[in-house]
Order: sequence, then C-alpha cells, then structure tokens
Amino acid sequence: MSMNAQQPVPSPAAAEVYNFPPAEGDAPSKRNRWLKPGLIALAIALAGAAAWQAFGPAAAPPAAPASNLPEVTVLVPGTTMLADAITAPGSIAAKRDAAVGVQGEGGRVVRVMVEPGQRVGAGQVLAQIDRQVQTQEIAQLSASVRQAEAEARLAQANLARAESLVAKGFISRADIDQRLATRDGAQARVGVARAQLGAARERADRLDVRAPAAGLILSRNVETGQVVGPGTGALFRLAEGNALEMRAQVAEQDLARLKVGMSAVVTPVGATEGFKGKVWLIDPVIDPANRQGIVRIQLEYTPGLRVGAFARARIEGGETTRPLLPQSAVLADANGNFVYVLGKDNKVERRSIEVGAISDAGVGVASGLTGAERVVASAGAFLKPGDTIKPVLAAPATR
Repeated sequence: MSMNAQQPVPSPAAAEVYNFPPAEGDAPSKRNRWLKPGLIALAIALAGAAAWQAFGPAAAPPAAPASNLPEVTVLVPGTTMLADAITAPGSIAAKRDAAVGVQGEGGRVVRVMVEPGQRVGAGQVLAQIDRQVQTQEIAQLSASVRQAEAEARLAQANLARAESLVAKGFISRADIDQRLATRDGAQARVGVARAQLGAARERADRLDVRAPAAGLILSRNVETGQVVGPGTGALFRLAEGNALEMRAQVAEQDLARLKVGMSAVVTPVGATEGFKGKVWLIDPVIDPANRQGIVRIQLEYTPGLRVGAFARARIEGGETTRPLLPQSAVLADANGNFVYVLGKDNKVERRSIEVGAISDAGVGVASGLTGAERVVASAGAFLKPGDTIKPVLAAPATR
C-alpha cells in the first residue's frame, strides 16, 4: 500500500503520446470531426461525374492501333511506253452493198443460178425469167427485117435498071425520081425493122437478172416459180468487189487520235483469230445520244467474216507513254472504270480513269493518273473510300 501511494499520476500529455482512446464523454477526435464533410464532397463529385457522362459530349472512339489495320499491297505505276491502241465494238457489213432486182417487165422465175457466199463476175446471170412471149416477138421482128431487106434490094434493082434506060429515052426523069424514092423508103423500113428487133432483144435480155459488178452474193431473196416485177424489191444483195468493212463505234475523245490508213485487227464474237484491215473512212458525224462516231475498217472477205456479225476492233495508233496497271487494280461499276489510290493518312480514295490499251502486260490508263500515285494493286473489292489501311509497297515490275 505504501508503494502504490508513492507512484506519481500520469499527465494528459503522456496520454497523447501513448495514443490512448478517449474516455466516454470526451470531445470527438480531429479525424471524426472531418469525416462527414468529406463524405458529402465525395457524393457531390460522383453525382457531377455521372451527369457529365450522361449529358456531356460523346467522347471520340479511340483510334485503332496501327497493328490492327489491314495490310494492302500498293504500287506506284510510273509511266511505260505502250502501243497507243483503241478498242471499239461494232458490226461487220458490206463496204458497197448493192441491191439487185428486176430491170425489165418481169415474169415467172424459171431458174436461180447462184447462192449466198458465191463470188460472181460483172454481168453474170443470177436468175432467169420466163421469156417465151419475148422469143416469139423476136422471131416475128426478125422476119420483118428480112422482108424489109428484100424490098429494099428490089427497089435498088429497079432503080439501077431505070437509070440504064433513061439515057436511051425509054424512061423519063420523073420515073427515075419515083424509083429513087421507093428505094429510099425501102431502106428506111429496113432500119425501122432492125431497131424494133433490137429493142425486143434488149427487153428479152433484161429478163435476166445480172450482177451489176463483180462481188460476193450476200443474200438471195427469190425462188424458182416466183413471179417478180419492178416492184418486187431486191432479189439479191451483192458486196461489190468482195470488200467488207467493220463499222466500229468509237468514243468522241478517241476520234481525234485516229487517221485514215491506220492498221486494225477485227475479231468477230466467238472467233479465236483476228482479221487484218485498215481504216478507210471516219464518219464526220457524231451521234448526239451516245457521243460516238463511226470508224469504217476495210476487210477482205474471208469465210470467217459474216455480214451482220458483232465484232471488236483494235486500232493501232502508234506508241505513247502512259501508266500501266495490273488488271486486278482496275475496277468498274455503273459510273465507269476506277482505281483506289492512297491519300492523306493512308486513307483510300476513289479515282476515275479512262482505260486505254489492254494487253497481257496490263491495262494502260489513258487519263486519270499521272503514274506517281500509290494505287491499290488488289483487294479493291473489299475496300471503300475513307478506309485506312497499312500499305505494303510492291516491288517494281521488270519491263
């Protein structure tokens, strides 16, 4: 007891050092005093953040990492010396299409002597028309000619005898004049009879349907037994000189590059080989509906060429320097041919082009590219304007 009584009582400062909990009834600590205001401030901040997320501007989506962009092969085509060729569609026709019909009175056809595809000479008989009536008329007129000639000879003999007797005074001069007039009249009748006979023979000859010139029979529109006349129409169609042509439809902008005499190759639909020809005429009129003109390419007849057939012509126009692209880079839709090029930030852009010569080496670009652009080499069907890609530059082609 005496020992406890002698121990000193701890002071309040010592309680703070040892961090003893306050006794009941003491004042709240400093931490408890700031706890409630802190919770209120935190609640206000959370409410403000929720309101900003709900009503504030939408945040831009994060950009795709470069590693996620599709890799697409692109190329810089540059320029290449290419054959300046123009390809155009068209149809094959006769260069000079002659319609052959009845020249004379007409009648019943008794014989057709040619078939389509056969070559004929100038004046060759193509068909014969019945001429029995004309034959009888010719025989009658031939007899009239012989009769007139006999009368003329008799008149000439009478005149000669009279002239031998006039000097002896047996015949007067008036008788001589009368016999002279009789002789002249008989000779005139001979001329009339001969002219009538010639006209009859000409009418009979006109019953033969003849070729006006050498050429190729394109069509036959008459059969044996058919009655024909001047109003029947063409019995045959003839390509004069065996010459055909292709009437190629060429765009207005390409006509200025063409000249008469340029070489061309015409390939009919379904044919495996082309036929050589030359431009012989460029029509001076352009169709206002489709802005195209007609270029006529002369061709020599070959069994593989058929009048009316559809064909495609390749007209050689020398050489020119143009960009050359692989066929996989050139796309087409309702608006025409186009390619995809890379713009700023490797974004895909559509570029319309005009296609020039097409060959195994690629597609020549007549307009729309300079050759310095980065062009999508393939996979264009899977892209659209505005897409961002990761370009992979293709190795330059060896030319």
